[in-house]
Amino acid sequence: MAISFEKAFGIHPHALMIREKRAEVLAENIANADTPGYKAKDVDFQQALQLAKSRQGQSASRTHDQHFHIASTMHKDTQFRNPDQPDTGDGNSVDIHRERNAIMQNSLEYQTTLTFLNSRISGLKKALTGTGQ
Repeated sequence: MAISFEKAFGIHPHALMIREKRAEVLAENIANADTPGYKAKDVDFQQALQLAKSRQGQSASRTHDQHFHIASTMHKDTQFRNPDQPDTGDGNSVDIHRERNAIMQNSLEYQTTLTFLNSRISGLKKALTGTGQ
């Protein structure tokens, strides 16, 4: 009997990848906090998760040369963020405090998803081997 990892892990591997992408975007915002004209970006987690759910179980391979590359449609969930603060004159919309809070929240959610997946893997190992190790 084959094990279906999609059934075993559900949407959580996709959530982990989305959280990783969001961490990269937030770090990029912080790195560009002093760059004139830089506009803060963020990942809409709910939209990205819905996209992942709709693609779950679908193959990502190209079957024809004229089909779009999957990479060209992967990160439409990254959007510019509306600024919370007035423009300081340089056109930069990064609020460093908001970015730090978002990174902390994203990190906690990433760790929660990782803990859940580790628990699932331990459960599968226990079911397969019959031991608690």
